[in-house]
Amino acid sequence: MSISLLLTIAVIGILLLLVLIIKFKVQPFIALLLVSLFVALATDIPVDKIWSIMTAGMGGLLGHVALIIGLGAMLGKLIEHSGGTYSLAQYFTNKLGKKRTIVALSIAAFFLGIPVFFEVGFIVIIPIIYGFAKINNLSPVKFGLPVSGAMLTVHVVLSPHPGPVAAIGNLNADIGLQTMIALIISIIVACLGVYYSKYLNRKEYKIDDEIRNEMMNTKQADNTKSAPHAYTIVALIVTPILLIMVGSMGSYLVDNVVLRNYLSLIGAPGIALLFAIFLACFFIGRQQKWSIKQCSDLMEHSLPSIATIIFVIGGGGIFGKVLIESGIGKSLADALYMIHLPLIPAAFLISLALRASQGSATVAIITTSSLLAESTAGLSQIQIVLITISTCFGGLGLSHVNDAGFWVVTKYLGLSVSDGLKTWTVLTTLLGVTGFICTWLLWFIV
Repeated sequence: MSISLLLTIAVIGILLLLVLIIKFKVQPFIALLLVSLFVALATDIPVDKIWSIMTAGMGGLLGHVALIIGLGAMLGKLIEHSGGTYSLAQYFTNKLGKKRTIVALSIAAFFLGIPVFFEVGFIVIIPIIYGFAKINNLSPVKFGLPVSGAMLTVHVVLSPHPGPVAAIGNLNADIGLQTMIALIISIIVACLGVYYSKYLNRKEYKIDDEIRNEMMNTKQADNTKSAPHAYTIVALIVTPILLIMVGSMGSYLVDNVVLRNYLSLIGAPGIALLFAIFLACFFIGRQQKWSIKQCSDLMEHSLPSIATIIFVIGGGGIFGKVLIESGIGKSLADALYMIHLPLIPAAFLISLALRASQGSATVAIITTSSLLAESTAGLSQIQIVLITISTCFGGLGLSHVNDAGFWVVTKYLGLSVSDGLKTWTVLTTLLGVTGFICTWLLWFIV
């Protein structure tokens, strides 16, 4: 099948999905299934393999995400029901003032995103976003956009995340030099992301009633003594992050295989969140005088509200898998590669095209770095590092309906699909382009 026909099918599929969801109000999971089936049939994927590809797409993504979302929701429910979320938001709002809370939360999210996968970090921090939104009487989008933008920036550019690690390996880049330069550029990009978000937030977006109720029902303790102290909540949030960091660093710094394996287990996101839940039950449960049954009931009550989110994210996984199996992304990347663009813009554009066509930033970065692996011969190490970084920033932009991260952010912030495209898709693209421009400027300097 020709590249032009594959790309036409991809565009039609995405437009059809948007029309079904926005115009005809079809439930997003059902719409994703229908469009995935259409694209699979239209791109000549063997009929006997279509269903197995679709189930693999959902299972492969949810095998990683569903566990994290479920445990994160349980931890958030325990913190929220105790009044801890409100306590934390009120404490830091009083300390920092309303104008500085968005910046402070974005800075925290930036460093949180370095050791922690984007979806994990966002789900852990979302109750805090609700708390700050309520205490400041603002939409959660005001906090959620800059926070999620900062977290995704470091997710696609810095080690130990899989995309940049694979790109460093494929292009034989120096990991230390890449980390140092990528960190500096990421700080610039994340800072500008706060201003981009402020511009995008000049308009008030309609928030889904369920999310608005969730935010407004964030429990305010009857008095300051009945809620856990803000530092207790900070400790519970930081604990899984530290465990994940230990697991990540252990794989690089520990030589003993047995110890390294145990550290990796302890640092697995699900295990780290499970440990944080036990700590929350012990410390918050004792402070609130909850029985084991009360803690269990609270955790159980947290699960129904996330069912829709999990299914929609799974649907995004199905759509992305079908797009990958159809060869649409690979064909587009090959076409761009054959144009023989200069390496820095080629790395960015190929990665961006792959990101837009199949959804996964990690897949886009890995595929692009593999395509460019033989093109870096004779270049200096700093030039190779800049090509690597440009590849990574390409994977940052154009997050839309085929990306699980799009659904995580829009669903938790209560945005409609159209408003998600106007905010999250625009923001990720601005961040990616900004990072690319900074990288290209460095290329001319060095």
